[in-house]
Amino acid sequence: MIATAARMLVVAKAPVPGRVKTRLAAGVGDEAAAGLAAAALADTLAAATAAVGAVRCVLALDGDLADPAVVDGPLLASLVEGWRVVPQVAGDLGVRLAAAHAACGPGPVVQVGMDTPQATPDDLLAVARGLAEDDAVLGPAVDGGWWVLGVRDPRVAAALVDVPMSTPTTGADTHTALLAAGWRVGTAATLDDVDTADDAARVAALAPGSRFARRWHEVAGVRR
Repeated sequence: MIATAARMLVVAKAPVPGRVKTRLAAGVGDEAAAGLAAAALADTLAAATAAVGAVRCVLALDGDLADPAVVDGPLLASLVEGWRVVPQVAGDLGVRLAAAHAACGPGPVVQVGMDTPQATPDDLLAVARGLAEDDAVLGPAVDGGWWVLGVRDPRVAAALVDVPMSTPTTGADTHTALLAAGWRVGTAATLDDVDTADDAARVAALAPGSRFARRWHEVAGVRR
């Protein structure tokens, strides 16, 4: 029952060139990086909708999809039809994540970002199912961070506030913070997230039919 009752929470930044995926941009340029970010976000939104339906999905967004500078803004707006879209609060990433969870209201939430376009609806639902046994389910990322956090109740995510984000130990630090808060923590599958051009090539190969893979092949073709 928890899996079908869960909400999907996507925390993302509107893909504007120069504002997203700066490490990736170092290898492919600002425009291409924003295009890849838009494709990754589109794949993630589609997976979340397929998992639980649009009415059970929330997008916590930094920016505005109606901004003309947003790459693929009309497509992304169409993919969040029926979703609840809330603005991200100001502050460090941990603060913004905790606030995004709180905005979902009571009940189980599965939160994912825009860096794992290979994540499938089944991957997301597996995290939700884990909440039948644990208060939180954390999915490690290959680089030492994490790609998904499921919580039985959004109050669990308050433990993120003081966790340093975007470090090689963020995953371990998050796990420690959740345990220190008294929560039972399960573990989801480990996925590779997209930070660099090498990451993008690997992830595109894992999801060959995705929007992300198609965009990557366009970018890679130009780079050759």
